[in-house]
Amino acid sequence: MAQETANKIKIYTDGACKGNPGVGGYGSILTFVDSKGQYHEKELSAGYKLTTNNRMELMAAIAALEALKRPSEVILYSDSKYLVDAINEKWLDAWVFKNWKQNSKNPVKNIDLWKRLIKAKEPHFVEFVWVKGHAGHEYNERCDKLAVAAALGDNLLTDENFVP
Repeated sequence: MAQETANKIKIYTDGACKGNPGVGGYGSILTFVDSKGQYHEKELSAGYKLTTNNRMELMAAIAALEALKRPSEVILYSDSKYLVDAINEKWLDAWVFKNWKQNSKNPVKNIDLWKRLIKAKEPHFVEFVWVKGHAGHEYNERCDKLAVAAALGDNLLTDENFVP
């Protein structure tokens, strides 16, 4: 059992894609210690027929946040600089302010998922933390395995809003 702080949910996420675009998947692990000191853990994953790695990184965070049943204090760990920097460097705020345009005036990619992430994190206090991928971090490695297995699994979903 990992050392956890009571009343704080820790979420670990990763996305994977075989080809980019290609078949993809995400994996998320939610951990929590309840008021009685009991450790809880939940794994989430899903695979998609055609998507991108960045979309799967976003979906890992979205699925985990959407799984929370009440407003929570969350630390979300990801190896995706795309995800973590968009939040921590305030890129997402700027994109919203600029009506989903980048500084180059080009449209932001994955707007559908960014909007869904905004909604998913809204009721929570979420701190986004970057971890180096494939560097031996126990939960990041587990999330990677979940994501890859989902991508290579059966019953792949269609990423409805992905446009190659």
